[in-house]
Formats: sequence, C-alpha cells, structure tokens
Amino acid sequence: MIRRFAETYRRLRLGTRLALGMGVLSLVVFAVVGASLSMYMRGYLERQLNDQMKLVQITQSKDVTAYGTVQGKPYYGWYTASYEVSADSAVLRKPADVPADADELATVAEALQASGHDPLFRTAHIKGKGTYRLRACEAEPGVVLVTAAPMDDIEDTMDQLATVQVVAFALALVGLVVFGRAVLRRGLKPLSDMAHTARGITSHDFTDSARLPVRADRGNGGPEVEELRTAFNTMLEHIDDSLAVRTEAEQRLRRFVADASHELRTPLMSVRGYADLFQYAAANEPEEREKHLARLRAEAARMGILLDDLLLLARLDAAEVEAPVRLEDADLAELVRQAAEAFRAARPDHPLAVTAGPDPVRLRLDALRIRQVLDNLLTNAAVHTPAGTEVSVEVSVVADAAVVRVTDSGPGIPAADQELVFDRFFRIDKARSRDRGGSGLGLAVARSLVQAHGGTITLTSGPGATTFTMRLPLAP
Repeated sequence: MIRRFAETYRRLRLGTRLALGMGVLSLVVFAVVGASLSMYMRGYLERQLNDQMKLVQITQSKDVTAYGTVQGKPYYGWYTASYEVSADSAVLRKPADVPADADELATVAEALQASGHDPLFRTAHIKGKGTYRLRACEAEPGVVLVTAAPMDDIEDTMDQLATVQVVAFALALVGLVVFGRAVLRRGLKPLSDMAHTARGITSHDFTDSARLPVRADRGNGGPEVEELRTAFNTMLEHIDDSLAVRTEAEQRLRRFVADASHELRTPLMSVRGYADLFQYAAANEPEEREKHLARLRAEAARMGILLDDLLLLARLDAAEVEAPVRLEDADLAELVRQAAEAFRAARPDHPLAVTAGPDPVRLRLDALRIRQVLDNLLTNAAVHTPAGTEVSVEVSVVADAAVVRVTDSGPGIPAADQELVFDRFFRIDKARSRDRGGSGLGLAVARSLVQAHGGTITLTSGPGATTFTMRLPLAP
C-alpha cells in the first residue's frame, strides 16, 4: 500500500507535488496553532472560573463563620459544603447542598488539610453530574469550605472552538492547495516552456542544418528560473556552435574527398592512357616507346607529389596522435636565403629581393618543413604573376615573434577569394586548369605547417601588391 502510494506520488507533476507538500506543512502548522490556541483558551476560561469561585467562597466563608454552614446556593448547578477536617477524616456539616456522590468534595477537603496548600484546586468527575472544578479553602481553623462549579460551559466553548478551528483550517487547507497549485503552475510555466523547447530540439532534423531554430523565451519566474533559462540557452548556443563546426567539417570533408578524387582521377587516367600507348608503341613503333615511358613517369611523379601532400595534411590534422614536426634549433634567416637562391635558379624571369639583417634569427622549428613553406609561398608568387613581376622576401623580429613577408607586385587576388586561398584544392582559376599551377594544396599545406609550429600565416592583397605574412614564435 505504501509502495503504491509512493509510486503514485512520484508520477504526479511537480506543481501538484509542491502543492501537496505545502498542504501537509500547513496542516502541521494548523495543528500546532489550533492546539496552542485551545490550550490557551482552556487555561483562560479555567482562570476565570477560579476567580469566580474565589469571589463566591469569600461570601460563603462569612456564612460558615457566622452560622457554621453555607446558607445559600450561589449559582444553578453549583455545590458548596463545609467540612470539619481532623487527622483521620473530613465530616460534612449539615445542612449542605451537595450531590449524592460527594466523595470527591470530601477528598479535596482532606487533601487541603494534608498538603497545607490554601486554596487547593482540582478537576474531578462527579457521578451522575459530570466534570466539575473544585476549590477548597480554609474558612476557619479545622473547617474547610469546598465549592464545586460545573465545567459544562467550558467544555461546550472548547467544543465550539474546536469545530470552528477544524472548519476554518480545512477550508484554508483546501484553498491553499487549490490556489497554491495554480500559483505554482504559473510559476513553473517557464520550466514547461523549456521542456517544450527541448522536445522541439528532439524533433529537429540535423541532417542538412547546422542551426537550432529554438530558444527558451524570456518571461517571469524569478532569478532562479532566469538563471536556469540562461544556462539552457547557453547550452543551446554551445550545441549550435558545435553543430555548425561539425556541419562545416562534414562539408569540407565532402569537398576534400570530391576534389581529391578529381585530382587523382586525372593522373590515373593519364597513367592508364600512357601505359596503353607504351604497350602499343612497344609492339608497333619502338622509337616512340621512350617518349611514352617518360610521360608515364611524369604523371606517376605528379600523382606521388599529390599523395605526399595529402598524407602530410592528414598527419597535421592528427597532430594529437603523431608529432607532425621535429623541432630543432635553426636560423630562419639562413632558411630564407636558401629558399631565395633556389627560387632564383628555378625562376630567373622573376627578380627577387631579400631583406634580412646580418644577425641570425634563432628559432625552434622543423627546418625541412619551414623551407617547404617558403618554397610554396615563393612558387605561388611566381606561378600566379606574369614574367618580370618583382618578388621580395623580408625577415624581421617583432616583439616575441619572427616575421617573414613574401610580397609580389602582381595583379592581386580578388577580395571574394582571399578568404578561400588557404582551403584545400582551392584555385583562383575556376576552370581548374593545371597550366599555371599544381593541385591547390600548396597554401593549405603551408598554413597547416605554420600552425603546427604555433604560428600564423595571413594574406593581404590589392592591385599591385600581394603579401603573405608568416609569424613564428621566438624560442624561449
């Protein structure tokens, strides 16, 4: 039974449970208040009755002194008697107005003489009459006056008071539960709204959308509910951002797979075609065999470079698992000079100016990978500018970083493409032709390698000046 009640209680809504809890607490408070009020009222009425009996006995004591007994009956239903009390017993003086069962009156008289307390009060039940309040006092030496007053009026008053309390407390309890539940439901409405918002999230399709269109609206509810609403919306913002990042990563992965497939398909088809031509030439035109074999090797080498770049990017993306770079002490200025010499030898149609101080720029870096970044930046400047375009490289130290700037005086990069040049497989040439460049991985590899060193690479471009700026932290 108790278990079933507990299960039913747990299934109730929070507002109902709180209202019932308030009702139980109020019931305890009402019980304490009612009991305290009843005890105070009974004590007050008994004190009034005691004072009334005292006044009556003052008059009756004079009768006992003058006539030996009480002459008159004070009130209807009251009893008064005088007793001669000795060491052994109390003897009633007659005539006396006492009930048929007057043992309680004699007992009170004997108790007064034995205890020495004057006056002495007691509440006793007289057979056939009911509950009476007894007061005993010594009228004269050896004579005790006992007055018995009925307590029916007090009991009736207490019964009426108890009835009024029960009815009033019951109505107050019902009103408290009913109206309290309504107030609590209104106060908990923001929580219901948040639950509705959460259900809206579960029904949202995250397949193609990275944004959550739902938020917990502002409203009443107090500081605690507002704090919960703020935390709830903050959580939604975090989920929203995470979904956006995940969706962007998925879209980039799709583009990466599509571009990689496209880039690998062309050399593979070329390899296959040149292999067929080589087979045909070997059988029919031996003099053409070496030419086809050279083309076959060139396409295989090109595909190998593309695969090497893809493998390097994959290792850089998995930097937490495998260290992508091997750091050692190196001179950045010397690496720039070496890259410049190689560029002049390979690109004599592009004049190159190098600006570097005489002092070495010592850094902790992977010399091979930073040289690859420099080669990529210089090659990019030569590939995308016409012959005769001036290219410059500047090495400097600013604050706590070493800065390398590669600048060309070419036509510049369109503003719409400047944010995309570091994306993998991105080419400014939308036709994806290869007569002016590679696979579109050079700048993506450069950025990933610089980030692996804890640095940054940025682009600023306009007509007549395009600058790639690489910042690497100085060795501590």
